[in-house]
Amino acid sequence: HVQLVESGGGSVQAGGSLRLSCQVSVWKYSSYCMGWFRQAPGKEREGVATIDSDGSTTYANSVKGRFTISKDNAKNSLYLQMNSLKAEDTAMYYCVAIRGVCVGDDWRKYTYRGQGTQVTVS
Repeated sequence: HVQLVESGGGSVQAGGSLRLSCQVSVWKYSSYCMGWFRQAPGKEREGVATIDSDGSTTYANSVKGRFTISKDNAKNSLYLQMNSLKAEDTAMYYCVAIRGVCVGDDWRKYTYRGQGTQVTVS
């Protein structure tokens, strides 16, 4: 039974930082592509960042230079370091996973998804 549990969300002022974590219960975690998506009220869910099993990363243009995705295979964990936060970063952030290569920015293509953690920037 695969579970993805996000944590680390909260409220922060513009310009501040947050670090999201996603704890993943899955066999052979290192072979998975992992990613973060977000959804703001009234908007479509959008891709934020992905990290492939080989460590290669992709970022949405809106977060490049401010967010960093990383993973710790020994801890079955995924992280998203978010710096210089803006009001437009306010959203529910979701952790996603798929075994093998990443499949782009359509969240529905990812096999596993967490319940989300709320980030509010004011």
